[in-house]
Amino acid sequence: MPEVLKAPLAVEFPFTRSLGPVQSAFLTGLRERVVLGVRTGDGRTLVPPVEYDPVTAEEIRDLVEVAPTGTVTTWAWNHEPRRGQPLDTPFAWVLVRLDGADTALLHALDAPGPDAVRTGMRVRIRWAEERAGSITDIACFEPYDGEAAQPAGHNGEFADAITGIVAPARLDYTYSPGRAQSAYIHALGDRRIVGERCPSCRKVYVPPRGACPTCGVATAEQVEVGPRGTVTTFCIVNIKAKNLDIEVPYVYAHIALDGADLALHGRIGGIPYDQVRMGLRVEAVWSDDARYPDHYRPTGEPDAEYDTYKELL
Repeated sequence: MPEVLKAPLAVEFPFTRSLGPVQSAFLTGLRERVVLGVRTGDGRTLVPPVEYDPVTAEEIRDLVEVAPTGTVTTWAWNHEPRRGQPLDTPFAWVLVRLDGADTALLHALDAPGPDAVRTGMRVRIRWAEERAGSITDIACFEPYDGEAAQPAGHNGEFADAITGIVAPARLDYTYSPGRAQSAYIHALGDRRIVGERCPSCRKVYVPPRGACPTCGVATAEQVEVGPRGTVTTFCIVNIKAKNLDIEVPYVYAHIALDGADLALHGRIGGIPYDQVRMGLRVEAVWSDDARYPDHYRPTGEPDAEYDTYKELL
């Protein structure tokens, strides 16, 4: 039994969003070291601000400045900060009700240890040295034993207001492909492509998943397929992907490898993009390190008849 593989995997993309007048004022205020909340119809001040009253659902735009000092309402200690978190040393996550606000703001508290944190402790904002109009303009909170700061009464109007943000989203985790796909990956290292046969319907699935998607039964019988196959359908890519060193246009296709009952996808090379067609016979061209098929190229054989691959579209 080959080793079941696992490896770190990161899913990351930039999320771009526009801001309404309330969020625009809030983030622009942070850039200017001003904290703004919004006042609801019943007189409460919400920080961070929202655009609609959580009770009545009415639109609210009555901005009001609150103090940069406040009180911890609850907290949790973070022993091991992760990449991208506010501090790179252990810190406390805290909910802070700023003076003048009726709700609490979540952020980091720089403290020497959990024994130095308590509900009810007084804190103040530590501003980032460089501010651009985001929640990270608040570097963190820090303990404070002075008098409550008095806001200047800013009305929320700024020159050069922030109207949109780009927030990076990232998920880091350890991925294991499982027994079946680990065997598939190990075989690729020997320039072989393998699937697994369902003991019930006898179909061969590539890449294998460890179970038949039709019958729902476990698969274990390994079957070598390809390396030649048939293009069942395809698309022409005209948009260049970031960090992908392939010139556009190029073709990505579903390829039914000989002996397989499920088409996998791959790039088509060695032929002008406008000559790729359904039924084209292709073969794998392996990467320089022989770890996977880099692309598929025409074999020179006659095109496959439609009836031989119509069930694999």
